[in-house]
Amino acid sequence: MHNFMKSVLVAALFAAGAHSAVAADITGAGATFPYAVYTKWAEGYKAATGNQVNYQGIGSSGGVKQIKAKTVDFGGTDAPLKEADLDAVGLLQVPTVMGGATIVVNLPGVTSGQIKLDGETAANIFRGAITKWNDAAIAKLNPGVKLPASAITVAHRSDGSGTTYVVTHYLAKQSMAFKRDVGAGNTVNWPMNAVGGKGNPGVAANVSKIEGAIGYVDIADAMKNKMIFIALKNKAGNYIVPSQDAVADAAAGANFKVKGMAPDLLDQSHKNAWPITTATYLLVYEKGADAAKQKGVVDFFTWSLNHGQKAAEELGFVALPANVVKMVEAELKQVK
Repeated sequence: MHNFMKSVLVAALFAAGAHSAVAADITGAGATFPYAVYTKWAEGYKAATGNQVNYQGIGSSGGVKQIKAKTVDFGGTDAPLKEADLDAVGLLQVPTVMGGATIVVNLPGVTSGQIKLDGETAANIFRGAITKWNDAAIAKLNPGVKLPASAITVAHRSDGSGTTYVVTHYLAKQSMAFKRDVGAGNTVNWPMNAVGGKGNPGVAANVSKIEGAIGYVDIADAMKNKMIFIALKNKAGNYIVPSQDAVADAAAGANFKVKGMAPDLLDQSHKNAWPITTATYLLVYEKGADAAKQKGVVDFFTWSLNHGQKAAEELGFVALPANVVKMVEAELKQVK
């Protein structure tokens, strides 16, 4: 009997130990934009700590819905929530990594950076007002480039998307007509010559397979798929091909001290700034029901911000400036 009791106690202790290890496993869902980097961070974090982090890229709208419904431990969004929305449900919002949304094309014989667009012409293409590649407005910006007479197909996100939010807000800043016809938000009214795809990978796939397509994807997905970038005219008047340096230059002038830590990074005035620069955001409850899960979220992102920057850069993302990392760590200390 004595031995039996001892083995029951050992089993109970083992179960308790196993349970606490399981309790630290966390799940998140949301923006597809940071999917590659969160997955990479999760691999490194598991190797370092043994704790599992599972993140599903379902789009920013889905991430916000799931964290509000409390079906995940953290949400991911590229479309930051406003202060009133955060306060209403007791959510904390901090940036985790930066990147850019890029405009990509599928035009035979055209190389990256060869096609130049300014904001207004890009907006006219994406609202369906310019429908052929050899349109006079495109030709005027591209003297000497042989432009085909082929039709333009606009590739866009079919799911509620923070990448769509970022790109449409940029285009709406460039063109009142775009703002009126298409709008700016996670989901908008795309023109007739448009085809939807799920997630950034879905848009990348559509651009890759449709000749004459133009679309928008994050730098990481565009790099992974070896896509053709257009050069976009920035606020300083320079035509910029998206790069990590151009994203970092756009973020250099931004003030992250606002509530929710979401400054407008679009169309910054630095001479080398990439115009469609964005951060992606973590959403977590300030006070959560499960202490182990809450601690798990804070531990994972604190570890990632300190140990995951190189991995982020290898994937085409841009690390948060060091002073911003300190601000994020201070904010995460409020999570209970």
